[in-house]
Amino acid sequence: MKWIKYSLKTTTKAVDLISDMLNEMGFEGIEIEDHVPLSESDKQKMFVDILPETEPDDGTATVNFYVEPRESIDTGNIEEKDFRQNPEEVAIRVREGLEELSVFTDIGEGTLTVSETEDRDWINNWKEFFHAFRIGEDIVIKPSWQNKEEAEVREGDLVLEIDPGISFGTGAHETTRLCIEALHDQVKKGDELLDVGCGSGILSIAAVKLGAAHADAIDIDPIAVDATKENRTVNGVSEDQLRAEAGNLIEDTVLQEQYGKKQYDIIVANILADILVPLTPVVAPFLKPGGCYITSGILDTRAEEVEAAIRQAGLLVEERRQQNDWVAIVARRAEKESRKKKDMLGIAMG
Repeated sequence: MKWIKYSLKTTTKAVDLISDMLNEMGFEGIEIEDHVPLSESDKQKMFVDILPETEPDDGTATVNFYVEPRESIDTGNIEEKDFRQNPEEVAIRVREGLEELSVFTDIGEGTLTVSETEDRDWINNWKEFFHAFRIGEDIVIKPSWQNKEEAEVREGDLVLEIDPGISFGTGAHETTRLCIEALHDQVKKGDELLDVGCGSGILSIAAVKLGAAHADAIDIDPIAVDATKENRTVNGVSEDQLRAEAGNLIEDTVLQEQYGKKQYDIIVANILADILVPLTPVVAPFLKPGGCYITSGILDTRAEEVEAAIRQAGLLVEERRQQNDWVAIVARRAEKESRKKKDMLGIAMG
């Protein structure tokens, strides 16, 4: 379906006032394009994998707003027609509004252009920023729409094909890279793995391709579970090898009992520190003696806090890995535990 797209050239100072003006006119789906760089705090909150390169901030911005085209009912009463369907009428009203706003702020160029766009443009445009990349010497992550020649896949490479959609990670973020590198070192043939907060399913798929016999993937978001299942299919991983479901392991005692019965060789959780701290005592008892616990999504300023939670849960911290501001922690359940530690784990579960 095609949409009418209006684009207004202005300044970054004026975008808030202009957005309010457009809302009052009845426009929805307002989009702002500018060159203002994201702060480190913004990046951490967004938890994005890939950021497009932007031009230097010059103070200009473009405000885009969209109208779903539909036939106006011509009853002879102009009030019953939607003025938003008429670019000339839109231009008049926007110009009048800009004249009023110019008293309070610099509106800049103030030019308005109109075009048509389609739904598929919004869905697929992000793909231009996702290209194949390599983790370590022999792991290649590539989008499902890129062929192996374009991705420069070499003989012997382990290839992960990911179609993350518009909401989930591609594997390029430091936290995901750290987890995959840790899995590369830790996964043994026949391992059982639990992936908490699976997102696109990339870690579960990587584990299976590295030799794990089975991975259980769980995420609080059902859409993430759907993405995991789709990527499972793209990578030729069977449902018997990778099972995915939605749920909250921190709060759902039924799920805790279900997963606790199984016992895992590896548990991986690439989430955030605020989740890892309460999650760790819940999932620590799910590990087999000697089992490995890999956590990431941790800012370096929170690493000590997460390590403390890991130790409190009775696990032994073996390694801390870091890329830029992000940290992954590799820990392990002892082969033999004292009675006291087992009692502590029981209390955490109870």
